[in-house]
Parts: sequence; C-alpha cells; structure tokens
Amino acid sequence: MSLAAYALVDCNNFYCSCERVFRPDLVGKPVIVLSNNDGCIISRSNEAKALGVKMAAPYFKQKRFLEQNGVAVFSSNYPLYGDLSERVMHVLRTFCPEMEVYSIDEAFLRLDGFTAHNLHEYAQRIRDTVYTWTGIPVSIGIAPTKTLAKIASHICKKTPDSSGVFTMNALWNNPAQVDTLLESISVNDIWGIGRKSAEKLANYGVTTARQLRDKENAWLQKKLTVTGLYTALELRGIPSILLEDAAPARKSIRSSRSFGIPVTERKDALEATIAYTVRAAEKLRREELLATTLSVFIKTNKHRPGDQHVEYCACTLDKPTDYTPLLVHHASNLLQKIFRSGHEYQKVGVLLSGLESKLNQQGSLFEIVSPATQQQLESESRLMHVTDAINKKFGRGTVQYAGEGLGQPWKMKQERLSPRYTTDWAELREVD
Repeated sequence: MSLAAYALVDCNNFYCSCERVFRPDLVGKPVIVLSNNDGCIISRSNEAKALGVKMAAPYFKQKRFLEQNGVAVFSSNYPLYGDLSERVMHVLRTFCPEMEVYSIDEAFLRLDGFTAHNLHEYAQRIRDTVYTWTGIPVSIGIAPTKTLAKIASHICKKTPDSSGVFTMNALWNNPAQVDTLLESISVNDIWGIGRKSAEKLANYGVTTARQLRDKENAWLQKKLTVTGLYTALELRGIPSILLEDAAPARKSIRSSRSFGIPVTERKDALEATIAYTVRAAEKLRREELLATTLSVFIKTNKHRPGDQHVEYCACTLDKPTDYTPLLVHHASNLLQKIFRSGHEYQKVGVLLSGLESKLNQQGSLFEIVSPATQQQLESESRLMHVTDAINKKFGRGTVQYAGEGLGQPWKMKQERLSPRYTTDWAELREVD
C-alpha cells in the first residue's frame, strides 16, 4: 500500500515576517513583535533568537537590551497579519485542493494525488511561489501522517541545509533511519501531547517519540485515552487524524482588549463596550452566523489589592441576530448594570454565544412574519452589508458608530504600530 503524504506548511516567525514584507531593510536584522498593549514579546526573528531574546519576556524589562542591540520592535498589527495569512492560504489552495487551515500561520495539505511529482521538488515550488507572491517565507514538512508532518516541519526549521523542505516519506523504506529520527524527538515536542501527558509518560520512562510509538495499544488507550492511541498510530505512519476541510463551527465570538490606561469613567467603559460589540458583530456576519446570547464582562487589575471588581452579565435575545445596532443596545444596557464608580478598570469584553448558521436558520412553526417586518429585516441586512463593504474597502472605522467615541483614550497601547499596508487605503505604501 502506498504511503499517504501530508504536508505541513508553516510560516516562519510569521508576525516578524509580515513586518518585513514592507520593510525589506529589516531582512537579516533582529525583529520582534509585542503582545496587546505592548506587554510581552510574542514573535522573534531568528536573529533576535540568536541574541538570546526570550519568548513571552516582558517588553519593559528587555527595552534597554533591545535598543542596545538594534532590535526592531513592533506592536502587534492584527489587520496586517490576518490579511497576509489569507493571501498565503490562497496561494496554497492553487497547489492543493485538499487543505486544512490549522492556524493563522499553518496549513496541512494532502499531497497523495501528487506522487507523480517528486514531492520534495513540488514542495519547493510551493515554498518559492508563496514567497514570490506574498513575501512570507515558509517551511514545509512532509510525512505519512499529520503528526509526523508536524515533526518534519520542526526538523526542517532546525536544519539550516534543508532548504526549507524536509520529506520524511523518503526515509520510510529505511526503518533504522526513522527510529533514529524519532528517538531524537522529545514527547514534549509531539503534536497532541500536552504538558500533563508528557509528565505522566515520563513517569513510565517514555520520553521520546520512538518510545511512545512502540508502546502497546491497550497501554496507550488506558494511560492516554484514545487520543494518545491515535497519536502513537500516527507515529507508526498510520493516518488516524483526518484532514478537516472546514474549520469546526464556532461556539462563541469574543471581543475584548485590555485598556491602554486604567478606566475610571463610565463613558470610557461604555465606548469600549460598544466598539468591541461592533467588532464581534462584524465577525458574526463574516462567518454567516447569528447570536442568541450576549454577555458583557468588566474587571479591574487582579494585582491591585484593595481595588477588586469583576462582574459578568448576560441576556438572551428575543431572536437570533447579527444586527449591530440591536447588539449595541443590549451590550450598553448590560455594561450600565455592572459598572461601578470608584474602580480603576483594566478590561472590558463582549461575548456572543448560542451561535446559529444564518443560512440554515430554523423558523418557528407558529411565527407569522408580516410584510412590514420582512421589509424591515431586509433593510437592516442591506445596511449591514453596505457598512461592512465600505469598511472592508476603505479600512476599519471608515464608517463607525457614534457610541464608539472619537478620541478613545482607553484604546489599547500600540506605540510601535506599523501601517495597515494592505487593509487601509490611507496607509498604503508610497513609492517615490
């Protein structure tokens, strides 16, 4: 039986690579990207890693070191990263129809149907095309299963002479080579093995991928449940984790951010709540979903003794909806109920849940929709469609709700934010 062929395409240091697309002067130089409110380091270029910059290190503690070593520092620019991710995924689909978008910077491809090609060369073509069309460098690991493809991708990144592609299928006829390779992989680095499972395995003397692969099925299912058994089967080259053509249906949509400065005024908290509700409603419509429940929460900084207030409030909507003005109305009422003067708030957030597909909405047997009501629903839908289209074409916030505020002093701190080169006309790169 011929081997399956799964490829994991992984964008290298994705956020840093996105920043470099429009800043070619930074290629070969250390770059880092910060988390929300410029808190911690969440992405590092290879050059930054070589300097010893640690992942998740607080920025304020590293600031002087970064300046002394000429490290380029960026606030997280999610509109840019999301758009470039979509472009990368679009390129990948031109090479392979069987594809699973695993995360913003990773995708699995099923390459079984391309065995007439040299898989290594075909993957190299994919890699070169992605870079040429998007400017994003990727690594590609190919193996008989998704779990092994993850390992192959990991090896690819750690092997400078791999040219960005590592094909495990080429080793499969040499069991000794496969054994040596899996013996070099810690169970901590296996996709699907969490920290607690790794600790449990270590107690039984299982510390490498090879040792996990060679355990008996009954033992694996008893100690790690069927999920652990599937992982071991995958390590043996038996596909047990299928490709997901479509992402699992969302159960909820959350929109929240920590404030750039502590918020004490009800007006500022209300503006933020409305702004986050607007963002959540946009996501609802983009994914053709309707919400049946709306929740709002507010919290102070848990590290500030004597100033503690955390509260959550929810309401069930009369009908599932994606209509922003209605959601804003309910979110505003909920915030008014839970806000307490005298506190310095750190964060507010909105959660939409009880999500239903807009395309397959279940109507009520006894509900009669009058022509006037139907006309109003259609009018609301057109209004949302036009608003979304304008903001998509000219940039988020081109059309916004008055309740979101103009100055927004509470807005997330982004002192090192790069332009939204691909999603805002006003921030397009200018060429002399």
